[in-house]
Amino acid sequence: MNKLTALRHLWRNPTHLLAFGLGAGLLPAPGTFGTLLGVAVYLWAQTLTPELYAALCALLFVAGIWLCGTTARKLGMEDHPGIVWDEITGYLVTMMFAPRGWLWIALGFGLFRLFDIWKPWPINIADRKIKGGFGIMLDDVLAALYAMLALHLIYFITH
Repeated sequence: MNKLTALRHLWRNPTHLLAFGLGAGLLPAPGTFGTLLGVAVYLWAQTLTPELYAALCALLFVAGIWLCGTTARKLGMEDHPGIVWDEITGYLVTMMFAPRGWLWIALGFGLFRLFDIWKPWPINIADRKIKGGFGIMLDDVLAALYAMLALHLIYFITH
């Protein structure tokens, strides 16, 4: 089965469709496009109460362990680049309790992509050593925590 046929087969399964971010994971630079999908979800989710927003992030993380793990096993690849549910969730975690406005949305985007690509300690260790759906989700949430801290620090310094 060639790659295109395999991907068509995946689209028939809602689990894989969600893991691939409704197709964002098939675009060039899938992590970036997955994060952009996270921005779209954030634009809706920012209207939630802080408690509901945190619950949404927790739910997406737990669901992502299963979604990403299932899709990775089906593809036979530990962390396929097209799996972007972790980027969507990571961006939402980055923006938890963030100041409102497009400046902060864009800065959160840039910071999350930076830490997700750079993978400073201990993200790099988690990325190498923790496998399966939990590992796929964990390194992005750790990157999101770094990005969230940096975002809040920038806000604190500038205000």
